[in-house]
Amino acid sequence: MTNSYNKNIHNVNLEYIKPLYSPEKFIDMVPVKPEQIHTVYKSRNEIQNIIDGKSEKLLLIVGPCSIHDVQACLEYANNLKNISEKVKDKILIVMRVYFEKPRTTTGWKGFINDPNLNDTFDVHDGLRKARGFLNQVLHIGLPAGTEFLDPFIPQYYADLISWGAIGARTVESQTHRQ
Repeated sequence: MTNSYNKNIHNVNLEYIKPLYSPEKFIDMVPVKPEQIHTVYKSRNEIQNIIDGKSEKLLLIVGPCSIHDVQACLEYANNLKNISEKVKDKILIVMRVYFEKPRTTTGWKGFINDPNLNDTFDVHDGLRKARGFLNQVLHIGLPAGTEFLDPFIPQYYADLISWGAIGARTVESQTHRQ
């Protein structure tokens, strides 16, 4: 008896298999500076205080529906940072940076799955670019918030996120409740 797979029935609909790099490899590829870590730490605490009612500030999570044009979103981040400086005594602004798109039908699944908008499903490039974008947003001095869809994805960039969400389409998912 052999453990080999029958090539006529095993993975017949796959063109290729490309193993995903470990989260550590992506973290090494796009490292974070101490001041960026401080931004995440400080904003996480501030968000927690707002949610717990220990702060009078309002929490405002604002940004594009999803990230796809990095340059336009960086311009947005710079403008948002300028606004956040003007209202920082009353409002904590967190930039919405959603990289995954929940779908009930077919369609673009988001920046991580298709960062070049060309249907190549280059998750490696998507995760690298997502970390890079978050790194730039933190360099600007803005905290970032995102929706986590795939339960394996947070380990790749959660260290750069100040606020995380489970969206309306995902909230009843058994996987996310576990």
